[in-house]
Amino acid sequence: MNIFEAIRQDHEKQRSLLKILAETSGDTPARQEYYQELKDQLESHAIAEERFFYSPLIDTDEAIELSRHGMAEHHEIDELLEKLDETDMSSSGWLHHLKALQELVEHHFNDEEQDFFPIADKVLSKQQKNHLAKEYRDEMQAELHEH
Repeated sequence: MNIFEAIRQDHEKQRSLLKILAETSGDTPARQEYYQELKDQLESHAIAEERFFYSPLIDTDEAIELSRHGMAEHHEIDELLEKLDETDMSSSGWLHHLKALQELVEHHFNDEEQDFFPIADKVLSKQQKNHLAKEYRDEMQAELHEH
């Protein structure tokens, strides 16, 4: 598995959680559980991705802007998660913030998969891609274990 496959797997899991969560309603145990899982996934993913995808690429001319852009979007995602935390789950505002989060996350994933991955594929060696995938996976597991 290379770094792109590892990240893509997590993107798919997070996309799925967002879709499921958008279909829940009220302050129910299901909504609470799916939201906590999504939040843990997104937070762990951002940490692992910044350490083992953006960091190795930020020093390259081809990827510096994309790395910075991705990290800025992680910050925006964190801010929307904070808004969700502060909003009553049974209110219409909560669903509004969730839909904004879903749009931002989808945009972020599409940026990475369509724009960033092809550039990173040219910059990183096959060995680096495989090594980074292992480090990324290990970090994801460690971060999720902490939640």
